[in-house]
Order: sequence, then C-alpha cells, then structure tokens
Amino acid sequence: MTLLKPVMEIGYVITTSIGIDMRHAFYLIQRKKKSMKLHSLFALNIILGASLLYGCASTDSPHQQQPVEAPDNVPAVLSVQASQTLMLVAKVSGVQIYECGVDRNNAAGYTWNFKAPEADLFDTRGRMIGKHYAGPTWEASDGSKVIGQFKASDKGSDTNAIPWLLLNAKSNSGRGLFEQTTSIQRLNTGGGKAPADGCDRTHLGNDARVPYTAQYYFYN
Repeated sequence: MTLLKPVMEIGYVITTSIGIDMRHAFYLIQRKKKSMKLHSLFALNIILGASLLYGCASTDSPHQQQPVEAPDNVPAVLSVQASQTLMLVAKVSGVQIYECGVDRNNAAGYTWNFKAPEADLFDTRGRMIGKHYAGPTWEASDGSKVIGQFKASDKGSDTNAIPWLLLNAKSNSGRGLFEQTTSIQRLNTGGGKAPADGCDRTHLGNDARVPYTAQYYFYN
C-alpha cells in the first residue's frame, strides 16, 4: 500500500498535466472492458445457437437420407435398370386387407380378394417416414407421393408370405421424398397372405386384415 499510493499520485499528476482526470480514465477503461465482454458473450451465444440448430437438423430431420445398400438377393425378373439409383430403403409394418367376395375364377364360389395394403413406413433408424395404402400408394410425411404400377413378381424366399414385387412409378406428386421415384421393389416379405378359409355366402363383404412386414426399395 505504501508503494502503490506514490505511484497513483504520480499517475494522477501525469494525467492531470495532459488534461485527463484519473478517475475518468479509470471509468473509460472499465467501460471498454465491459463492452468487450458483452460483445464476446453475444458472439458466443450466436455460435452456440448455430451449433444447436445444426445438431437438430443433422439428427432429427425426418427425411434426411441415410446410407443405403442395394439388396443382394434380388431375382433377375425384379431387377431395375442399371441407370437407376437406390434412394431409400423403408421397412413396413401393417396389414394386407382382403374382402370376401365372388371368386373371379369361379362364379359359383367365394374367395378372399385383395383390397388394399395399410401400413406405416420406417427408415433404417426406425423413424416413421410415411404410410402405404391403396393405389398402391406410398406417401411420405412431407406430402410427396408415388403410385405404383405392377411390372413383375417372384414367390420370394418364404412361400408362406406374399410375393416379392417390382413396380414402376405410375405417377408422382408433391415435392419431397417420393417426387422423383421411378421404380419400387417389395422384398423380404413376411406374412400377409389371404386366409385359407372363412369366406362364404354369409360373409360376403367382410374384411380380413392380415399382418405383414416387408422392405421397400425406392429408386430414382
């Protein structure tokens, strides 16, 4: 304290001699420091905010494309053109709906006629990304749709399941996941076959909802 006081007195004399009050100079220095701290804090908040937004976009985007691998067990009849690119692999879980009606191959008999699918679409991370229904139509959560048209089929690896399919895009609508889809493969099916019995005259018009699973491969 004994050394500090003379120094402060000398400083006061010097600053006074050039027209600056010591206390005012100290005030200006403190104000400058405070301003620098505020600017630094503001810049830090911008960086943290941008990082948070980027993290949300990179991890939570419902339609962010994930790395996909082409199937290696596809029968030749279900192969797509070499110029097409695999864009999305989606797993489905739902039902195949059948309606009891007149047998199209036997007017005197009755059978379960296929009516429509009803299923949810999930990406490879297990996130729901859309739905599958009559048409057959695949609709993404972003509103884009593709309607398929049958091209070929194969019995697949499980004879107790519905067949594997290749479909061409009949039409596309909306902007998003399915706006440029050109071909669709249904592979690795499980379940979904029509009931073997239970359809007769007394059950005409009744529906049977049969659980099924499958993988759909979408190509652009």
